[in-house]
Amino acid sequence: MGFIVNPIAGMGGAVGLKGTDGEAYRLALRRGAKPVSPLRALEFLNYIKINDFLIKSAPSVMGLNIVMGSRHRDKILKVIGDVKRETTAEDTKRIARLMVEDGIDILVFVGGDGTARDICEAVNEEVVTLGVPSGVKMYSSVFAVNPRAGARVFEEYVKGNAVIVEREVLDIDEEAFRRDTLKVKLYGYLKIPVISEYIQSSKSPSLSSSDEEENKYAIARYVIENMEKNTLYILGPGTTVKAISRVLNIPYTLLGVDVVLNGRLLMKDAWEKPLLEILDQYDKVKLIITPIGGQGFLFGRGNQQLTPKVLRRIGKENIVVVATWNKIREIKYLLIDTGDHELDDMLSGYYKVLVDYNRYIVKKAITLQ
Repeated sequence: MGFIVNPIAGMGGAVGLKGTDGEAYRLALRRGAKPVSPLRALEFLNYIKINDFLIKSAPSVMGLNIVMGSRHRDKILKVIGDVKRETTAEDTKRIARLMVEDGIDILVFVGGDGTARDICEAVNEEVVTLGVPSGVKMYSSVFAVNPRAGARVFEEYVKGNAVIVEREVLDIDEEAFRRDTLKVKLYGYLKIPVISEYIQSSKSPSLSSSDEEENKYAIARYVIENMEKNTLYILGPGTTVKAISRVLNIPYTLLGVDVVLNGRLLMKDAWEKPLLEILDQYDKVKLIITPIGGQGFLFGRGNQQLTPKVLRRIGKENIVVVATWNKIREIKYLLIDTGDHELDDMLSGYYKVLVDYNRYIVKKAITLQ
């Protein structure tokens, strides 16, 4: 196994920055962001139960530090490459290339879509790769649904039970994303070992037919007609939820989290700290959330502002799931991947999903072990 970790992947999520490319990393630090990927990488390694493999690791924070803290520290065969104190995308590309040249069977990388893009640029389809999710968005279909699922896929690959499939690497323009514009581009393909349900799908684009738009507005009207006085409404990302803001004729953040009280915008593009502060001030709260089209993720992709602390404060009983008919038809299960196993289990189970004006279906939410 070649093993590469993007040490800053996912840090922007909890602080509402929607990524860590460019200057956003420094702003994330100023907002008190904590590293995410080392813990996700460690979880992946510690859930691998087989022992018949060796590791060629990237150095320092890009891999070796995590391997040495895991149950597989005795499997280090070689450290490949070197890095300075602050790592860059160029380090990822260079080390991935060196690993392929040195000889590996599978390249495991921990990061998000930006990391997948770097790996794709460096190795293309020369070697089997597997993404362990630790970014903010992760629209690509090269990732396991969570680190534990990634460990399972790796085990099955080593045993010869995985099917190798060409999967899409998608990425967005993070600058445009922070300006609330979604520009998704197909960047290339990677060869991925697939075990059904343990590898995520690509994000489906939002449809914009007149029927789809009317469906969103019917959902929005029903939500608004049933809004309770003096209750905080936390509106998650996505076009289905933001139809509520459009009907209310208030400003909104399409790809962020907004807070509404008595039909007025109280907080725009909120993140963990201000959300916790405002939750202290109000007794009643509802979270309106929609799953990601094609993937089914309810939590853990694109809405990491809703951290485990925030979600515990809100409570499962106050979560309202909305989705159009077209979106919900594509989704077998709602998926939960908050990074907190106890919370994932708490949030799992059945949800009533509002799919039209006063029309519900029941959908099961799961976290894959």
